[in-house]
Amino acid sequence: MRFSSLTFTILFLLISLKGQSQSYELGKVTIAELQEKSNPKDTATPAAILFKKGRTFFTYNKDVGFSANHVYEFKIKIYKKEGLKWADQKVRFYIGYENLNEDRLEFSNAITYNLENGTIVKTKLDNQGAFKKKVNKFWKEKTITLPNVKVGSVIEYKYVLKSENIVKLPDFEIQYDIPVNYVEYKTEIPEYFIYKPILIGNYPIESVAKLEGRSQSYENEHNQSTILSFKQISTLYKGKDVPALKDEPYVNNVDNYRGCIQFEIERVRYPDKPDKDYALTWEGVATNIFKNEHFGKELNQKDFLVDDVKRLLTGVESQNDRMNIIFKYVQNKMHWNEENDYYTDKGIAKAYTDQTGNVAEINFILINMLKLGGIDANPVLVSTIENGVPVYPTRTGFNYVIAGALIDGKLVLLDATRKYTCPNILPLNVLNWKGRLIKIDGSSQEINLDPTALSKEFSTVFGKINETGKVDGKMRIQRTDYEAYNFRSKHSEQNQENYLEKYEEELGDLKIANYKIENAKVNFSDPVIETFDFASDNVVETIGKQMFINPLLFFTRSKNPFTQETRQMGIYFGYPTQEKISLSLEIPTGYIIESMPKPIRITSQNKEITYTLNISNLENKIQISCIKEINNSIFAAGDYDGLKNLFQQVIASQNEKIVLKKI
Repeated sequence: MRFSSLTFTILFLLISLKGQSQSYELGKVTIAELQEKSNPKDTATPAAILFKKGRTFFTYNKDVGFSANHVYEFKIKIYKKEGLKWADQKVRFYIGYENLNEDRLEFSNAITYNLENGTIVKTKLDNQGAFKKKVNKFWKEKTITLPNVKVGSVIEYKYVLKSENIVKLPDFEIQYDIPVNYVEYKTEIPEYFIYKPILIGNYPIESVAKLEGRSQSYENEHNQSTILSFKQISTLYKGKDVPALKDEPYVNNVDNYRGCIQFEIERVRYPDKPDKDYALTWEGVATNIFKNEHFGKELNQKDFLVDDVKRLLTGVESQNDRMNIIFKYVQNKMHWNEENDYYTDKGIAKAYTDQTGNVAEINFILINMLKLGGIDANPVLVSTIENGVPVYPTRTGFNYVIAGALIDGKLVLLDATRKYTCPNILPLNVLNWKGRLIKIDGSSQEINLDPTALSKEFSTVFGKINETGKVDGKMRIQRTDYEAYNFRSKHSEQNQENYLEKYEEELGDLKIANYKIENAKVNFSDPVIETFDFASDNVVETIGKQMFINPLLFFTRSKNPFTQETRQMGIYFGYPTQEKISLSLEIPTGYIIESMPKPIRITSQNKEITYTLNISNLENKIQISCIKEINNSIFAAGDYDGLKNLFQQVIASQNEKIVLKKI
């Protein structure tokens, strides 16, 4: 992902707040708020956050040192039936620490307000409306359902999250799927901790900071009350009229664009102690990660793999062949437990015995076997699409790890967790802008995860139109690289009869016969090839003595995927593609070509998208060639108008008719 698709602004700007602050407090609901029928700034919204307030402050005790306390207050207005879902609130909190106590979360002040006969009626949440469950070994979740919520209600609630984790503060979201009238966040950070604040989104946030003294009492090791005095940086962030983040087509992760404030610790500097660097440089990130026993230690566990590597590589000299053999062996032997992490859980030795592991365990086995095979291999940290984009040195921004193998001076990226990947073909959710190759010496290298080569889909059609307008013929479809991987992932385990039934429907209810497929479950570096016979009654329209034919038959597109007037988020296509369709159509006896669309070439302003359609005829055959290339994975929101217009031109060209006339 390019920086132009996101706006990152350092927030630590000492901007003076102007004007008298308005009071935003829980418990102060007015009749006017309850009578309001729609949001003044967004009349279509089903609900709106009237205000969100947050506060982060630190407390100290002798056993754990400093802990972080995060307090959040919400006031929400329900305008329409669709907004009733905001009565259900879920918050997850982390429990998977090794050396820290679990986070703790408590809801309070949960009240529903309604207007009945001109009087404000309050309904408080009772214990029956609160639930807690364990999501997995890392997370728990608390849920509340506010009572008596209806159209017109105002709801309020508060929750407090207490955590001993001071390395990464929770993101403070300022943008939701409904508008936010007012947002406020106050941080009170002791001078010992240096955090990097980052604003994601492009909505103006005012901030003012000041240094002030603070003291806190705690019991020392002798159970005596002691005063700890220190300075803290108090910062107040404010924003108004933050619009809702609307659904848009072709988006990788909407949260990459959702307005929020992020904090990750850079450095700890206690008096009379050396500074502790957490994430100021990539070298610091790499060094800290390798120090963790679930990372660096596991990458040194090789003895149990030696015999298998010797057996696999006997007589194999080429490094490329060695890499492929080891990769296929690990891919076939190991089974992913669907847990993402760049740290191991049970360790690679046990995972190898169990033949099951998380992402780190499987790809660490791969890295260690490659090293035993004489190949220079290192871990590459990745943040998956659903995890967001780490744009500055960070340990907590990653959630995944793959292997980088140096073969003949070129880096090959490998992920053995999925069954249909191959060298340099990764799971689609791993194609997320940049990764970071790290080495035990602290050095690191930025790795571009976005594919540069075009993944191709070639369709070749030989068809014959009869006198009734029915089209019979043969078709061959060849898919390469990510187009092949995408096909295998979606369809290789699917029942073939069900797949063909859906495919026939997708291509306009044509009938498929004599279907064959190659390389669907083998030879993953080779193209997937489908061949079949077809018959269709739906691609030719007969009116009187004329036949009207879409030049791309059942491949014709009639709707522009981009219909919005404006665009908030970047446009994500996943990977660069080339779609090529070659058709040869034999026209029926007794007909001649009356007219054909003119050849056309359409190019985007930056030439990253091109489209050509060429049509010619020789005797009784029409030759059609259509090529669409998208040479980039993602486009900035500012390119939207151009893309929308280009796709509209493409659709118009595909819907110009070939006209045949009976003689």
